[in-house]
Amino acid sequence: MMEFNQPKGIYQQIADQVRDRIAGGEWPAGDRIPSVREMAVNLGVNPNTVTRSYQTLQDKGIIENRRGIGYFVANTARGEIMNDMKKQFIGDELPRLFRMMKKMGIRIEELVSLYESFDEEASA
Repeated sequence: MMEFNQPKGIYQQIADQVRDRIAGGEWPAGDRIPSVREMAVNLGVNPNTVTRSYQTLQDKGIIENRRGIGYFVANTARGEIMNDMKKQFIGDELPRLFRMMKKMGIRIEELVSLYESFDEEASA
């Protein structure tokens, strides 16, 4: 569901939604995604907005346009999305985490220990 009151532009929200569906495996590599017109109708937005979203994703190598057939998930889409997410995490989230750790006096060794415990629980 689109939340048009978010600080992100509508086209970026649509692009994020498509990325999430691809990253989550709902739309695997090689699958056709909804046409611009279909997506616009489903979301209740102008087709030009969806076109801008799709162009952004195409520029990043996440989807590809096969002329006359439609848009498809690129074979390297999941890897591209994971790389983008990793860059965003390292650039945005880690600095916040490090500032909070410093503020609270948490040492990196404590964090490593917590991460290792978390990793073991997740593997079980």
